[in-house]
Amino acid sequence: MFRQLFNDDWEMRPKVNPFAELVGAAAPYQPVTLPHDAMIQRQRVAPSPGDDAEARAAGAYFPGGVFEYRRKFVVPEEYAGRRVLVEFEGVQRDAMVYVNGDYAGQRPYGYSRFRVDVGPFLRFGGENEIRVEGRTHEDSRWYSGAGIYRDVWLLVGGPAHIAPDGMRVTTPDIDAELAVVEVAVTVESHATRSQALGVTTVITDAAGAVVASDTSVVRLPPGAASVVRRRLYVDNPSLWGPDSPTLYSCRVALTEKADNAEAETEVDAESVVFGIRSLHLDPRRGLRVNGEPVKLRGACVHHDNGVLGAATFAAAEERRVRLLKEAGFNAIRMSHHPMSVAMLDACDRMGMLVMDESFDMWTVGKSAFDYSLSFPEWWERDIEAMVAKDVNHPSVIMYSIGNEIPETGSPFGAGWGRRLAEKVRTLDPTRYVTNAVNGMLAVMPYLGELRKQAEAEGDINALMADDPGGRMNALNASELVTGHTEESFAVLDVAGMNYAEARYELDRELFPNRIIVGTETFPTRIDGNWGLVTEHPHVIGDFTWTGWDYLGEVGIGRPRYLTDDDAPQAVSGAPYPFLLAGCGDIDITGHRRPASYYREIVFGLRTEPYIAVQRPENHGKTYAGSPWAWSDTIASWTWPGHEDAPVTVEVYGDADEVELLVNGATAGRRPVGPDNRFRTAFDTTYTPGEITAVAYRDGTETGRCTLRTANESLRLRAEVERPVVTAKDRDLAYVALTLTDAHGTCHTAADRTVTIDVSGDGVLQGFGSADPSTEERFDATERRTHEGRALAVVRPTSPGKIRLRASANDCEPVEVLITVE
Repeated sequence: MFRQLFNDDWEMRPKVNPFAELVGAAAPYQPVTLPHDAMIQRQRVAPSPGDDAEARAAGAYFPGGVFEYRRKFVVPEEYAGRRVLVEFEGVQRDAMVYVNGDYAGQRPYGYSRFRVDVGPFLRFGGENEIRVEGRTHEDSRWYSGAGIYRDVWLLVGGPAHIAPDGMRVTTPDIDAELAVVEVAVTVESHATRSQALGVTTVITDAAGAVVASDTSVVRLPPGAASVVRRRLYVDNPSLWGPDSPTLYSCRVALTEKADNAEAETEVDAESVVFGIRSLHLDPRRGLRVNGEPVKLRGACVHHDNGVLGAATFAAAEERRVRLLKEAGFNAIRMSHHPMSVAMLDACDRMGMLVMDESFDMWTVGKSAFDYSLSFPEWWERDIEAMVAKDVNHPSVIMYSIGNEIPETGSPFGAGWGRRLAEKVRTLDPTRYVTNAVNGMLAVMPYLGELRKQAEAEGDINALMADDPGGRMNALNASELVTGHTEESFAVLDVAGMNYAEARYELDRELFPNRIIVGTETFPTRIDGNWGLVTEHPHVIGDFTWTGWDYLGEVGIGRPRYLTDDDAPQAVSGAPYPFLLAGCGDIDITGHRRPASYYREIVFGLRTEPYIAVQRPENHGKTYAGSPWAWSDTIASWTWPGHEDAPVTVEVYGDADEVELLVNGATAGRRPVGPDNRFRTAFDTTYTPGEITAVAYRDGTETGRCTLRTANESLRLRAEVERPVVTAKDRDLAYVALTLTDAHGTCHTAADRTVTIDVSGDGVLQGFGSADPSTEERFDATERRTHEGRALAVVRPTSPGKIRLRASANDCEPVEVLITVE
């Protein structure tokens, strides 16, 4: 079917009681451009007495609501007799779709792509109205956003057409000389007569050269569908892989010869991008892509785009993938819901491997009004939607059927897991199936039994340790978890384990055919976890929580300190106005935090050491962050007001030892590297100037890292990542705003409010910082920097020029000019 983007000319308002319309009290519609997040524009509110504070914290204290969108559009007269669909890539959530006032379709799950056949409701040759309702309220354990937050498409097909998602391209046989490419095309007829159609298939390489082609015919009976399956052959194929993501394109065209016509006319066409690659998996050689072993350096991510909220712009998704890849990751787990098409496309182009996940709950709810209420009726359609979306993307190597599903510890839950896994395999036998199982949640109903067992064995201290990571590991290694999860793991190709590295070596003996992936792990344990991954072939990778920080689940990674009267606490959120989880290697603006550089060193991808400084105001306090919280450090040697005060400097490195120089004077040498968890710390005194860490192996310097104090010559710097953007394809321009000194050193201690003005052929889409606790809004034109940084995102509206002007107290105003093509 021919498709066109359907994002323009929409309006939105909070849904009103229809009786209010009778007295003129209705809220007016406001124009919006999709994708659009209705929740990010709402004012956050602190919980009131009687509120479920935990649920409110999960959603970053944004209020829920019901929102309705509408678009008026003219349907040409010639569309009569054709099939007309509207495709929604995601509506959050419980979407209801009406066309010209009549119910046309719905979708409870907010992350599924779905289509509505609007043809029966249309007025051909006249104006039509489509209206979409979305609602959200305590239905997620994270910031969900609201409304039509992903793209919308209009699909039009003639009496005979290629079905939506009707093209599937696989590469069943590959060697260095030849690749077999199998193309299966579903052709539908809505005609009242039989039709004979020509089917032309053309495969082109990245340069557009034709590398294979085929022609065939299909005869369609009235109202029937047929599958046309062809095998094409590509000589000397270029393989898709993480280090060489070569893509091909396949186009299938349907042609028909009209009565008395000499030439055939093209009646429909569809194209897909695909990669030629093979996957192999076994417990002795692990995961292999194109025959080469690959260990998954994985990042868990949520779907929100930081200052943009949940709005899924293609440029934002590509930027996230690019920055994650640059930080050393080669795999993404989309947690805990299916990935957007835009991010899949980016992963294909950049060689990022994908574990796409279906659900965060099955039949047992985790939030008051979550998808468990709809799961029994809708799960098959939502699995079908995920697989149909993913099947042609070479980046997707694995489907996850769930995350921390409580039912996995019971026979009933294992049965559900078997149903989901077999459904996925029926739809796509070319990928692997996993499930992100949390053994602790799986055996929650049986913890009394475990306590008795631990007391009898004298191991109760390990079970009840104050360290939640240690407690979770001890529990996951127990016989109770082994027995209760055995069947749930047995239905999978890969046993996904959340916070269960204690099982890695254990299961090598207990279940020699079990292949494991760490689907979710603590960032503070990456050194030990990665050692297990590299040591054991049956453990194929590690996915940290999280690669990119996100809205909601506020404060799980925030720094915390204890006083003498405090009792250690495991995991807790944070009060209003906390906004962020605070646990990402990369913050919501795209800035890498110290944990990111540490991970890069552990992965063996960085030879230079890295310096992170603990905040001197907290020196001597007892740190009590959760296992998701990195040390309370930043890469800065600018601490005004703390001159001559004691300070602790952390240094990360993969070397024998590292020396710290403070203004040229040595503060000593200390061992570092894998035997010391790739890190060490120096206690010194803060003196403005510069500090340098020098790494040595066998007495020879292998790299150095320097931090300098920002001087008093404060400047505001504006840098646009891409000075030329396009008015098409949902593009965005990212502008980094940084407070620096005259030498360009970021002044992390001079935060102030920055005001921006956008003029010309673009609008401000979002403006914010990585401040984890603030009442500022992302749709305002004023925002305070955090540790010297803020980020503005501009959306082009038409070809031309965009001018962004920024100002701050004590700084000269700055401008950037962006060209829109």
